[in-house]
Amino acid sequence: MFNVENIRKDFPILSRKVNGKPLVYFDNAATSQTPQQVIDVIVDYYSNYNANIHRGVHSLSQEATDKYEQARHKIQKHFNAKFAHEIIFTSGTTHSINLVANGFSSILKKGDEIIVSALEHHSNIVPWQMLCERTGAILKVIPMNLDGELIISDYDQLLSNKTKLVFVNHVSNALGTVNPIEYIIKKAHQVGAAVLIDGAQSCPHIKPDVQALDVDFYVASAHKMCGPTGVGMLYGKESWLKKLPPYQGGGEMIAEVTFEKTTYADLPHKFEAGTPNICGGIAFGAAIDYMNSIGFDNISSYEHELLEYATKKLLEIEGLKIYGISKHKTSVISFNLEGIHPYDVGTILDKMGIAVRTGHHCAQPIMDFYKIPGTVRASFSFYNTLEEIDVLANAVKKAQLMLS
Repeated sequence: MFNVENIRKDFPILSRKVNGKPLVYFDNAATSQTPQQVIDVIVDYYSNYNANIHRGVHSLSQEATDKYEQARHKIQKHFNAKFAHEIIFTSGTTHSINLVANGFSSILKKGDEIIVSALEHHSNIVPWQMLCERTGAILKVIPMNLDGELIISDYDQLLSNKTKLVFVNHVSNALGTVNPIEYIIKKAHQVGAAVLIDGAQSCPHIKPDVQALDVDFYVASAHKMCGPTGVGMLYGKESWLKKLPPYQGGGEMIAEVTFEKTTYADLPHKFEAGTPNICGGIAFGAAIDYMNSIGFDNISSYEHELLEYATKKLLEIEGLKIYGISKHKTSVISFNLEGIHPYDVGTILDKMGIAVRTGHHCAQPIMDFYKIPGTVRASFSFYNTLEEIDVLANAVKKAQLMLS
């Protein structure tokens, strides 16, 4: 049975106070909190078997290697990748996207077209702009509407035999919109284009099946999924990962090195140069275990309840506007109070112990579309409560009185 009060006991940070008030943590879209079960795994690694992996014959190295590769298999199973070597450990979503963008530098040519959506985080815009500068490829954009949804009919018109790559987030970090990626992937494949899906914001709420999606690349970060910062993953179809050149050179990613020629290691090591974040990778696996123990159906159902309740409570406040009202959303609400800068609202909320995000959320084109400087973003996780939402609503009212 899903019991939020029992779940909250797993998260030590939720019992602390901020500015003398009980912490209300509504910045989950930026970074989720970490349960004791994952913290214990991190402490255990550094306390008992801290060693470099894949290279040592001694016991600590072998134990660390086994745990690290077990984590890779956990991630493979979670995302339903066909092979474990299709899971590449990275430092996070941004690293994963740049790895793919760098690889396509040797594939794209002048006049080729790549498609991005208007709902992207900067990390799924800037690497592709840099790729276009290097290759002469042309970047095209799927537009959005006022509800915060992509205009899919325009996407259909953008696709052509010149389209080589399409990249879209599964869920918008700024608005919570769930994009129709199944349709986007299918249509892209009909013109022979590859597809990369940014799953940073979807993976805390949804359990993606990369084989069912038939997606070419899918990327995610551990720190959005109750894991540590500084580690993430790239899923890539084996055929694509074999085709792309290495992103970095160094130890671990080689088969043989001479001064005349270097040959590269097999997957996944071809893309994992240097000493990785060993503890982070192991803890990523532990975080996935933890979330699966809660159950993603339970998480999705409860977070939808939080979203509906928060939407209702906030819309009762006169002068409050919510941006992003798609029928298909995760538990994110971006809003503004009429005549008040979002930064000022966020500052007042912090004084009341409430953590929200303010600004453009690394999605400046979305804010430009709405002609606003930014929003206040409250993002909810399965360890938040309805009572905390009441605290937020009352605090927003107080901030409005103070700042009007």
